Amino acid sequence: MNLNKIPSEEKPRERLLKYGKENISNDELIEIILRSGNRKSGIKDISHNILSSVNNISELKNMSINVLSGIEGMSKIKAIELIAAIELGRRVYEDNKYESLVKLANPNTIINYFHSLFKDKKQEYFYVIYLDNQKKYIDKKLLFKGTVNYSLVHPREIFKEAYLLSATNIICIHNHPSGDATPSENDTELTKRIKIISDIHGINLLDHIIIGNNNYYSFYEDNNL
Repeated sequence: MNLNKIPSEEKPRERLLKYGKENISNDELIEIILRSGNRKSGIKDISHNILSSVNNISELKNMSINVLSGIEGMSKIKAIELIAAIELGRRVYEDNKYESLVKLANPNTIINYFHSLFKDKKQEYFYVIYLDNQKKYIDKKLLFKGTVNYSLVHPREIFKEAYLLSATNIICIHNHPSGDATPSENDTELTKRIKIISDIHGINLLDHIIIGNNNYYSFYEDNNL
């Protein structure tokens, strides 16, 4: 069905204004984001095709641009628009979660807050968590994605961000997609280099945590800092 044939008061945007965002359907939300169809498919057909391609709407967060653009009626531009909207929503709720942080005091606290960053990741992701002098959360930065190597994750980038954020404490955290959290030689060498530079700059390296499958390794807990 073409949206132009629908009475104005029943169009998705108007229904959102009239009934509130909580009371419109998933189809209508997608229609608002994508705005229009194309010569082959109307916007209602496209939103239906998108939702029919998943078992539940939460699966959309894991779909790639290539997969989305392969759905009937979708284009690469529309796939990018939808993924951008999903990512924005994720960040809004993620940042709200971090605002509730009072203090990151131990590895379990850190893992409870940040383990979702590594869920279903097939590559290694290297984050640095930046804290103030009370060990309260300021921000996090993804500084590397791939295979963590001490020559690739350059400490310069870590401490540049620390100065920009006026952070006095940092925590490094990355994952091992293999599921085994045992530190590699590269992990140990990188941690030593970061620790030396952190001491020079007066920015404390509180921990370097490696996330595995239902296990972790903490350089701090292992007295390896």
